[in-house]
Amino acid sequence: MTPFGNKVRDYRKARKLSLKKMAEDLGVSSAYFSALEHGHRGRPGSGLIQQISGYFELSWDEVEELKRLADLSHPRVVVDTSGLSPTATELANLLAEAIHDMDEDTIEWVLHEIRGRMGANKRAGPTH
Repeated sequence: MTPFGNKVRDYRKARKLSLKKMAEDLGVSSAYFSALEHGHRGRPGSGLIQQISGYFELSWDEVEELKRLADLSHPRVVVDTSGLSPTATELANLLAEAIHDMDEDTIEWVLHEIRGRMGANKRAGPTH
């Protein structure tokens, strides 16, 4: 399940809609929506995001959140570490190797740590 797919599923369930009904209403195959939710397809296009947003009558903030989640929902990520430090390359490779063996608590911890440090860096401003 992708972050985008999980959010769309939450919207569907809150309105007691089946995936098939939503797909039919939007003119998209239910197989495509299922694959999108489960990470077997790439990110949805901006047009589909707008369709879904209109379908669920999402607020501006909810639309922005859905777009953000779509950006974070590509199931096959390539990390280009060329020009970065050897440590950055090690991190990317270690994560690629270990992510399948991590439990949800560990994944949440790693996300929390990265987000926290990124937020701290943004608040602190440039370091050079």
